[in-house]
Amino acid sequence: MRLKPLPEPPASLGALADLQRAVPLVPGTTDDCCARLRERRGLPDRQTANDWLALLRVLGLVRATPRGFVRTEADPTPKRVREGLREGVLLVPETLSLLRDASGTTPVTPASLFAATRESVPRHDRARDPNWEGSWRNRADRLLRWLALVDLAEPVSDADAAYVAGNAM
Repeated sequence: MRLKPLPEPPASLGALADLQRAVPLVPGTTDDCCARLRERRGLPDRQTANDWLALLRVLGLVRATPRGFVRTEADPTPKRVREGLREGVLLVPETLSLLRDASGTTPVTPASLFAATRESVPRHDRARDPNWEGSWRNRADRLLRWLALVDLAEPVSDADAAYVAGNAM
């Protein structure tokens, strides 16, 4: 199963490391970890903190234990983040395929990514969110920016939110 929630990408992998360090070394419940993430990283609400906790887990920077969540000793390297995104985040394989086929004249945009993956949006997300199209367009934008953070996508110069395959593809 792949992760759906995708928080705003950080400005750098250093900021991702700061989020990881906000998770305790001693196991804590989900509620405890979310409260700690909110307090230490200034996250706006529990849902955002929970989304970060889930993503950090997919990236191998946090793990679940029988007693709760703990941060791992792993560093958020570009390679680790790329692997975590590829293997654990919904619609990454489809996005990477689109990026491979993209060019400077036909780059991938959030709108084109949404159009290409629209039918893959889980049915229950469509049913529970009256603005699911807007939500998933925003997610497409965040996904492209995450991929750009780790060189899987490269912004096209002179274009707003348009990408081609990055050097790490």
